[in-house]
Amino acid sequence: MKKKKLLLIIFLFLLLIFSAGLGIFFGSVPLGPGEVVRAFADREGNPTAFTLLTAVRLPRVMGGIFAGIGLSCAGVILQGVMNNSLASPNTIGVNSGSGFAVMIALMLAPGKVWAVPLFAFLGAFLTTLTVFGLAFLADSSRTTIVLAGVTISSFLNAGINTVKLLDAEIYMNLSSFMAGSLSGLTVRKLTLPCALILAAFLACLCLGRALNVLGLGDDVARSLGMRVSLTRLVFLILSSVMAGCVVSYAGLLGFVGLIVPHICRQLFGNDARLLLPCSALLGGSFVLVCDLLGRVLFAPYELPAGILMAFIGGPFFLYLLLKKKGGRRVSA
Repeated sequence: MKKKKLLLIIFLFLLLIFSAGLGIFFGSVPLGPGEVVRAFADREGNPTAFTLLTAVRLPRVMGGIFAGIGLSCAGVILQGVMNNSLASPNTIGVNSGSGFAVMIALMLAPGKVWAVPLFAFLGAFLTTLTVFGLAFLADSSRTTIVLAGVTISSFLNAGINTVKLLDAEIYMNLSSFMAGSLSGLTVRKLTLPCALILAAFLACLCLGRALNVLGLGDDVARSLGMRVSLTRLVFLILSSVMAGCVVSYAGLLGFVGLIVPHICRQLFGNDARLLLPCSALLGGSFVLVCDLLGRVLFAPYELPAGILMAFIGGPFFLYLLLKKKGGRRVSA
């Protein structure tokens, strides 16, 4: 069994490398491996290819990988902390909260690089706490948490639409953000969010055992000496950092945090120490493939990656909703 899991991990790693390669080679202007090598070896002799690679393709691939890492690991954490297999940044409204906060940041601090990730984190964190609080005060079944997320999302989407009406400039640039897209990314725009995602991801890897203990139930966790409320708060902060930073540059990408953790659980089990890195690998590949398909299948037009994810994730979510009836209680 260990050998099988090792082979699967190697496969996921190679799949991520392969997906990144496809993202670099293919697009509106295909580039062969030889052209890529020549562009980096002789940038003066191949200025167009070099600019395309460094200013467009590489930032886009980098953004896709970190988006997959952030959303998939946030999904693993939310499902573990809430003891709910239907929880994800998309289904409980975290993405909408982060998106609304980003709209506020664009209004109050336009052009400030630090403002968007900061507001995105605050929006994601406050939304997560709100949904968790509603689930704790009311019936905390899977369905209740999802309904609370839908309610919060509706309210926040109304806020987003209000901001669109108040600021015409934001409205003109909002379509790709609302759909979820990796177009137009630059290294400057990615540096801070990706650094925060990486830091939160590494912290989650260090706390993998704590997430396993938390999944055993609050009573068992307390009997093992864990400070449950504090540990849960730390995980909620880490998941909010990752989800919020992804929204800050990629918009409202959905269902990555739902689909990827479920697939990885089927392959690797529930051990968070293995589930988190494997979800990160598969999540990066999933986002890159969706983005590539949106660029290639509808050329010369581009379909945002978030739309393809919705086509895949919608039926997947309905399948889980019908399959996972009932739920377990959560407590603070």
